[in-house]
Amino acid sequence: MSVLVVGLSHRSAPVALLERVSVSGDALVKLLQDVHTEVNVAEAMVVSTCNRVEVYTAVDRFHPALTSITNLLAVHSGVPVEELTPHLYVHYEDRAVEHLFSVAAGLESMVVGEGQILGQTRQALRLAQEHGTLGATLNELAQQALRVGKRAHAETGIDRAGASLVTAGLSFAGELAGRRALVVGAGAMSGLAVATLARVGVTDVVVANRTFDKAVRLAETVGGRAVELSEVQRELQDAELVISCTGAGHHTITPEMLGGPVFLLDLALPHDIDPSVRELPGVTLVDLETIRESGVGAAESGPVNAVRALVAEELETFLSAERAARVTPTVVALRSKAAEVVEAELGRLTMRLPELEGRARDEVEQTVRRVVDKLLHEPTVRVKRLATSPAGDHYAEALRELFDLDPKKPEAVRRVDL
Repeated sequence: MSVLVVGLSHRSAPVALLERVSVSGDALVKLLQDVHTEVNVAEAMVVSTCNRVEVYTAVDRFHPALTSITNLLAVHSGVPVEELTPHLYVHYEDRAVEHLFSVAAGLESMVVGEGQILGQTRQALRLAQEHGTLGATLNELAQQALRVGKRAHAETGIDRAGASLVTAGLSFAGELAGRRALVVGAGAMSGLAVATLARVGVTDVVVANRTFDKAVRLAETVGGRAVELSEVQRELQDAELVISCTGAGHHTITPEMLGGPVFLLDLALPHDIDPSVRELPGVTLVDLETIRESGVGAAESGPVNAVRALVAEELETFLSAERAARVTPTVVALRSKAAEVVEAELGRLTMRLPELEGRARDEVEQTVRRVVDKLLHEPTVRVKRLATSPAGDHYAEALRELFDLDPKKPEAVRRVDL
C-alpha cells in the first residue's frame, strides 16, 4: 500500500481559491467519507486549515486514485476540475511521507514554524480515527509526523524563529498596548489571539462566540469579558482591534456594522469579514492574503535548515523501518515453510522407525530443527538488512521466487506467531 497526497495550499493557490475549496465541520466529514469509499482508496485522512486542504490516502494504484480524489475535491468545492487542477500538488510514496513530516514541522506553513499545525494534524488524525477511515499505513505515518513536529519545535527553535498567524497579522496594527480588542470566535486560533493580545499589553479584551459558555471560558483566561455573538455589532463601536476566526462560512462582519476607525484581522477561510470594509475611512483590514504577500511569516534560515535536516533524518529512519517491515511476511513465510518440511520429515521418520522413542527421538528432532535454524539464520538476517536499502523490495521478491513463498498465507502467520 502506497501513500498518495493531493492538495493545495497558500504556496500553490491564491487565497480566493483556497476560500472556495476550504472545508470544515460536516463538509469535512463528508469529504473524508467520500474519499474513503472510493474503490481505489483503502485509507483516508484530510488536513484542512486556513491555508491548506490536503487529502492523504493509502492506495494500490496511483492514477485511478489521483483521478478520483481530484474529482471529489472539485465536486465538494464547486470549482471545476480544469480550474482546480493547475493549483494542485501531488506527492507519492517517499515524497508524500516527506511532505507530511514537513507540514507537521511547520516548514510548509504561511508563517514558518507556527505551532498550530501540530494541533490541526492531530485533529485530522483523530477525525479519521473516529470515522474509521484509517488503517495501519496512514495511522503509523500520521503518528510519526506528530513526533517529528514535536521534535522540530523542541530541538530547533523553529517556532521562536517564525511567528504565529496572529502575531504576523498584528504586526500591521502598530502599538497594541492599552487598546480595546474584540475577538470573534472561541476556537484554537481565537485562543491564541487572546493569549497574544494579553502578552503584548492589551488589557480590555472582549470575546464573542456562538456558544456563550466557550466565550466565557476563553475570556476568563485573560480577565476579559464575554458577549453573545448577536452583540458583535454593538461591541464593534468601541473596539480598536478586532480579530475574527469563526469558520462560519459567511461574513460575520460587514461594512454596515462598523462605526469608525478600526484595525481588523481576518484569519478565517472562508472570510469572516467582508473585504469591502477596506473602502471605509479609517478602516484597516489584514487577512491571510495580506500576510502571504507581505512575507512577514518568513523565518530565519538557521532554524529552517535545522528542521530540514531533522526531517531528512526522520524520513530516512521511517523509510528504512517501513522497507524492513515489508520483508517480514516473506521471512515469516520462509520460516513457516521450513517448519512444515521439518514436521513432515519427522513424521516420516516416525513411520519408518517406530521403535525410535524417548531420548533418542528427542535428540534427532532437536538436531533437525537446529540444522534448519542455522541454515535459515544468515539468509533471513541478510534479507532484513538489505530490505532497508532503496531497492530492498527486490531481495524479498527474489526470496519469494526461489522458495515459492506466499507471504499472505494465513496459516504461515499463525504458525510463526505461536
